[in-house]
Amino acid sequence: MLENEQINLWRGDFGTEYNARNAATEERVRNRTRFWSQALDSIRKRYGDSKSILEVGANVGINLRALRNLCDADLVAVEPNDQARENLVSDGVVPAEKTFAATGESLPFPDNSFDLVFTSGVLVHVSPDNLAQVCSEMHRVSRRVVMCAESFSSYPETIVYRGHTDKLFKRDFGAFWMEQFPSLKLIDYGFAWKPVTGLDNVTWWIFSKPEE
Repeated sequence: MLENEQINLWRGDFGTEYNARNAATEERVRNRTRFWSQALDSIRKRYGDSKSILEVGANVGINLRALRNLCDADLVAVEPNDQARENLVSDGVVPAEKTFAATGESLPFPDNSFDLVFTSGVLVHVSPDNLAQVCSEMHRVSRRVVMCAESFSSYPETIVYRGHTDKLFKRDFGAFWMEQFPSLKLIDYGFAWKPVTGLDNVTWWIFSKPEE
């Protein structure tokens, strides 16, 4: 597992405080369910129902709880923070055997393991030095679709985040994915407005891998 300051920050008290600020309330899960209804519809038009879904950086599972409301897929979570993983298991979101103490830099799965692999508000916290590695791992373990929902900027920039420097990085993540993997095909994209979705004004992209 690659170690870096970002990972260590989210493993510790900072990550635990984030969990408390972003608890899986009924309203947040309801809003996120509306968001995922649109995203899944875009994927279903091409591939039908996803049978297996991996979230990289699941936190307390707001996305996974929403997905539970919409599909019967086998859900798997990667999350470096101990308390967040405990919440995922104790709340019955994902069983312990499908909740992994790992990071995007080194995903503990074989190639082509999941129909859909995604992040939500995670790539923005990955150091630019590690971003290509995380995307490469997501691409590797995805059988069909990769997706991300992240804060957008037309150019790479670093934002001070809760008093920390070099912990929040915005860019055009869709363009980055296509630069790294030119064979990807865009399925859909859009903007998630915070008052409606609960997501922090993020842009989302859904890409499909070439069919073999």
